[in-house]
Amino acid sequence: MANLNYKHLRYFWMVAKAGSIARASEQLHLSPQSISGQLSEFESVLGIKLFRRVGRGLELTDSGQRLLGYAEQIFVLGEEMLDAIRDESSPQSVPFRVGIADSVPKMVAYRLVEPSLGLADPIRLICREGRLTPLLADLAVHRLDMVIADRPMPDNLNVRGYEHFLGESGVSVFGSEALTGQSGDDFPDMLDGAPFLLPGADVALYPRLMRWFESRRLRPRIVGEFDDSALLMAFGQAGAGYFVAPTAIETYIVRQHEVRIVGRIDVVREQVYAITTERKLTHPVIAAICQLAQHDMFGGESAQRTPDPDRVT
Repeated sequence: MANLNYKHLRYFWMVAKAGSIARASEQLHLSPQSISGQLSEFESVLGIKLFRRVGRGLELTDSGQRLLGYAEQIFVLGEEMLDAIRDESSPQSVPFRVGIADSVPKMVAYRLVEPSLGLADPIRLICREGRLTPLLADLAVHRLDMVIADRPMPDNLNVRGYEHFLGESGVSVFGSEALTGQSGDDFPDMLDGAPFLLPGADVALYPRLMRWFESRRLRPRIVGEFDDSALLMAFGQAGAGYFVAPTAIETYIVRQHEVRIVGRIDVVREQVYAITTERKLTHPVIAAICQLAQHDMFGGESAQRTPDPDRVT
């Protein structure tokens, strides 16, 4: 194959995204027969099958899946190139895509990423939030430059990535004014039998908090579990139960959610990691974020912990 036919590649990309030739033909304003013929010619030139028929739809073959990853990068870069040409007001702005696991408190994510906007080389920040596994999949195919998570790389994922410890904080326990006014016991005994909002079972903080309850022989009444930290705090603000958040941002939590601090649990640690495709932090924005996090976000608290060396999974 002397040259790649980008028209064929685009037709393939559109069909893969749409799931059928018929839907892709509507988006491209071409006849299904024309697209089908172009795909057949593309497969013939490549010498591989890209789709297999499943019922009335199409399913990507393994080769098609690999090609789709490259096609995504090519056309996303193409859109960025056109945006950069059109946006003459900031011609040197470079996109930086960061994925944020929904278990990471929003203010922690903001304080980690926001300083990157003040770097000498201007960037255009693109934030994506979601579950950790899909975010790491996007990182693997370079749709993201970095993922911020509350845990290291999971061992069970077939994704090559490197974790970089950013810092950690103890947690504080919060409650609405109405809720805290009902308790006459001291902390932490007041939590025994009290309504409590837990992070979801997939959140790294969950088992640490449960072990602490067991060690103190406390049995709070669990009224809800939340994967998303913002939703958990919304319920906490409404008085549904006590909840925890990092001590490093407790002042913000009190002010923003109009709740009170009822106690602190220093032995239960909220940790934050940056996950990248690089072992060494050569990307200037990622390096700046990591440096700022370790020196400013968590202060001297994170420096007291000596994390395991960055590991590859």
